[in-house]
Amino acid sequence: MGESARIVGLYRYPVKGLSPEPLAEVKLEKGGTFPHDRAFAIENGKHDFDPENPKHFPKIKFLMLMRDERLARLKTHFVDETETLHIAKDGKEVLAAKLTTAAGRTALEDFMSGYMEKELRGAPRVVHAPGFSHSDAPAKLVSIINMASVRALEEKLGTHVHPLRFRGNVYVEGLEPFADHDWVGKRFRMGDVAFKGVHRTVRCAATNVDPETGARDMEIPQTLMRHWDHADLGLYAEIESPGTLRPGDRITLE
Repeated sequence: MGESARIVGLYRYPVKGLSPEPLAEVKLEKGGTFPHDRAFAIENGKHDFDPENPKHFPKIKFLMLMRDERLARLKTHFVDETETLHIAKDGKEVLAAKLTTAAGRTALEDFMSGYMEKELRGAPRVVHAPGFSHSDAPAKLVSIINMASVRALEEKLGTHVHPLRFRGNVYVEGLEPFADHDWVGKRFRMGDVAFKGVHRTVRCAATNVDPETGARDMEIPQTLMRHWDHADLGLYAEIESPGTLRPGDRITLE
């Protein structure tokens, strides 16, 4: 790995399935996730998530981009200090709801009941358990996206691929395409934070949805399979030491 390997973007997704939020820096704890990443999710159908005994469910249980691309037209921002989610559509704020209160969760449920009416399988329910992340990965991990892999995919598709289709936490430059796939079981550092690679990220049909427009306009898992014999792009890693990440931080393998 050259000296140039570095972080170029940091993102979190406070509500599973809603829009990404760029971060100027993020403070991480050992064994944790990005703070408030996938802290909330919206059940679509059966209400069986128990906040007292939180457990991992497949993403199909929740409102999600893979099936509900209209969600991409909503732009969301979560304010940690007030625990309030702000939703904008077409540049105008349509909701501000404090999601740690019953009233705030009801407000978001009512909004989604109208906005996602055709996609709902029952009354939507906002779910949250302190410290629990509704990630696609059952363990508490950080998702890393290698921008060189995204460009390799662009070459095969012959068109621009928006990196946020992959809904990663950390976007990195300066690696060879798919080089991060070899970091499974290895330790590495980003800035002053130590990580260990856990597993490659298998891509699903959610990546076929343009995060800006909501259009379902690509065949990303199929393209990966056709050219690389796998549908993987990115790496899940475990945080092994606390610290702060910022864009520009260097990446080194141990």
